[in-house]
Amino acid sequence: MPPTHAASWAGPLQGVRVLDFTRVLAGPAAALALADLGAEVLKVEPPGTGDETRLFPPYREGTSHYFLSVNRGKKSIVLDLKTPEGVALAKSLAAKSDILIENYRPGVMDRLGLGYTALAADNPRLIYCAISGFGQNGPLRDRPSFDIVLQALSGALSVNGEAGAAPTKLGIPLGDLVGGINGPIAILGALYERSVTGRGRFIDVSLLDGMLNLLGYLAQLSFFTGEDPKPQGAQHPNLVPYGIFPARDGSIIIACLMNDFWRRICLALDRRELVEDPRYATSDARRGERQAVNALVSEFTLRHSVDELVELFTRHDVPHAPILGVKEALTQPQAVAREMVVETEHAVLGKVPIVNRPIKFPDAPQPIPTAPPVLGQHTDEILQDVLGLSEQQIQALRAAKVVA
Repeated sequence: MPPTHAASWAGPLQGVRVLDFTRVLAGPAAALALADLGAEVLKVEPPGTGDETRLFPPYREGTSHYFLSVNRGKKSIVLDLKTPEGVALAKSLAAKSDILIENYRPGVMDRLGLGYTALAADNPRLIYCAISGFGQNGPLRDRPSFDIVLQALSGALSVNGEAGAAPTKLGIPLGDLVGGINGPIAILGALYERSVTGRGRFIDVSLLDGMLNLLGYLAQLSFFTGEDPKPQGAQHPNLVPYGIFPARDGSIIIACLMNDFWRRICLALDRRELVEDPRYATSDARRGERQAVNALVSEFTLRHSVDELVELFTRHDVPHAPILGVKEALTQPQAVAREMVVETEHAVLGKVPIVNRPIKFPDAPQPIPTAPPVLGQHTDEILQDVLGLSEQQIQALRAAKVVA
């Protein structure tokens, strides 16, 4: 069992080294998940600009908010992969790593001499995860992909928005972030397999595949009906009442997932007689009376404030929520209790707030994550500690502009 002293245990992946060739969002989110679990993540960045998101405004003292959001707990090394010496250093790091993650278009790493076949020859235990928009095969494999493109091609965009209105992009960049979910799942599965076989493997993660998988019951609904599900706004296609309801001073979410919740809603509304009313007594019946059900619930909620409705629905155990802005979401009591925002020391900004790890290990708490690195912050440390290079060798590489 791991030690319980916070300063001594990085997490369950302590001792695992990840070589991170990713940039922007999908790949960095995957590497971030492994860093959160305690892995040592070495982020390889090109000289000059580094990860493109370092240039995404707005900034504070030249530091991008975007880069800070998905690079906590990592180390940055600058290597020029356009030089033979830079590629050689990358190969040496791969030989001493457990996992490699990259999110270039298919074929780019092979052309650099850093593809799976080349690296596995020196390190057969290497787990190599390639994350791309469309995967390693298929007619779209070489196309660029961005979040909104993936939302459109997966059908997710078509079901998002108000009924009868034009589709609306999801506010959260889920098309990219799905790589941060499926990549780590696949890597952890391969890590377990390696503990049995002693060998790593190549992993192909497609963001479009991930988004299609997230369609969930909407895909099955299409299979059943032969039709495209339509946008429902905040409402559910099959469950009523479900969605946003007006309050005297704002709005509130109510979600009736099961019939017992309908009973609780009726009691909260002081309309006990509706529990057994055949027009509303079952999920199917309420779906057929959507307009009437929404009207009677709205008539009640509109007479009360959001705070009054929260108190009332909490008392009756009705699934509900006020609609919080991002600032309020990050400072709500539940987020505070779960320590979801912490302060860490950044090399340029000093103390900065960051979102904390989403997974907790109560019996062995982890220390606060280190801040996202400034460009090349750990170059010398990695070259010395991982590759064993001397100060003179590092100075020579720096003079040749191989590292920075």
